[in-house]
Amino acid sequence: MKLIFATNNKHKIDELKAVVGSKFELLTLNEAGIDQDIPEPHDTLEANASEKSKTIYNLTGINCFADDTGLEVEILNGEPGVKSARYAGEERSFEKNTEKLLQNMAGETNRNARFRSVISLIMDGNEFLFEGICNGTITDQPSGNKGFGYDPVFVPEGETRTFAEMSMIEKNLFNHRRKAMDKLLAFLSQEKNK
Repeated sequence: MKLIFATNNKHKIDELKAVVGSKFELLTLNEAGIDQDIPEPHDTLEANASEKSKTIYNLTGINCFADDTGLEVEILNGEPGVKSARYAGEERSFEKNTEKLLQNMAGETNRNARFRSVISLIMDGNEFLFEGICNGTITDQPSGNKGFGYDPVFVPEGETRTFAEMSMIEKNLFNHRRKAMDKLLAFLSQEKNK
């Protein structure tokens, strides 16, 4: 089964290819010959994921999926949430986003947060949504140099290390995107065996 993953984010692609293995042929936007940025204008993860997958399906006619992921911090009323990638501005700087987050949380004792991923799959014109959540806490300062985004300041529940201090295999034990992807893969396996 061939699927387009509607992203050119190399980190996301590497993460998912580690999960998918050879179960499906996974194409990136580049590999599918699509060279355009898909807007994420909506105020929910669900609507943004949906926008991306529908746009690619309408362009190619190939089954595809897209995700949108946000870091939701309790004390900040769910911020940065849907604006996680552009929290500190349109240039999407991981460092500046993390810096702004830590400034906004300075002196706060409630460090509870969660990563939430929503995957929108368009298959034969029908849409299916899958959600993955990873609860955890935000550290006072960055630690580790693996991963991307907010990984250096996020410690998943049950761990003492940040995502940025873990190998890909260790991170995937907790990973929100992995949890959503597992639901997607289970669904695709069922469909394949019908």
